Amino acid sequence: MDIELARTFLAIVAAGSFVRAAERLNVSQTTVSARVRTLEEQLRRPLFVRNKTGASLTPAGEQFLRHAPGLVQLWERARQEVAVPPGRRAVLAMGAELSLWEPLLLRWLLWMRHAAPDLALRAQVGMAENLMEQVAEGILDLAVLYAPRYRAGLRVELLAEERLVMVTTPPGPGGERPGYIQVDWGQEFALRQEAHPAAPGEPALHAGFGPLGLGYILEAGGSGYFRMGAVRPHLESGRLALVPGAPEFLHPAYAVYAETAEAGLLRTALDGLRKVAGAEARQAPHTNG
Repeated sequence: MDIELARTFLAIVAAGSFVRAAERLNVSQTTVSARVRTLEEQLRRPLFVRNKTGASLTPAGEQFLRHAPGLVQLWERARQEVAVPPGRRAVLAMGAELSLWEPLLLRWLLWMRHAAPDLALRAQVGMAENLMEQVAEGILDLAVLYAPRYRAGLRVELLAEERLVMVTTPPGPGGERPGYIQVDWGQEFALRQEAHPAAPGEPALHAGFGPLGLGYILEAGGSGYFRMGAVRPHLESGRLALVPGAPEFLHPAYAVYAETAEAGLLRTALDGLRKVAGAEARQAPHTNG
């Protein structure tokens, strides 16, 4: 079977419609429809019911959904194993959200270098949805995400409960307080922050992700909530300080991997992630708020 047929099937399931699947795959809707028609002819069963709201699975489609992720993942794994560099026994690919590359992903790479020198590593950062897609397709062996969505064929494991802490740069020459920078840490964080009596006022700047906001306040001054692992070096150097009395918020990170992932490789990778995340949590100072 053409593996693109299975990819297209999964894209429709994830997107909920043929139109959105075509946009995601960067092909025409006619191409998507033709692939589905070919797949249905090969399986001799209709897989989707199309309606005004999109596309839903038939009973046969539900059954094929149990196998399609494994087909795509098996193909990607075979392709990667064929391309293993000389002197290495396998290739391990891991992805992380943009805000997690420093220090978690970097420290994991260094840990793997010593713990599994016979593995070739491939690491990348990206947006959560794209990383989930690549894990589902077998392009990545695992990814570390903040709020993964359930997808067929994938497993989600709590890796660490990071702490978001409020930090600030020193007051200005005239004693004025630095402006507050609002970082988008997700809807749950926003709701919990608004409900707290010590919630900050209107932000001077909205930042889409942590590294952008942190880089801004280090250059221009300001305060905001950031991951303890990201701000620790700046706390130690004195460039930033914890805001006394400001509440902390837990921000869990999850490891996502395919149910069909190679057990030995996955065990090594997860062991390294747990140790790196655990070491970071033990090093983190605590506030009194």
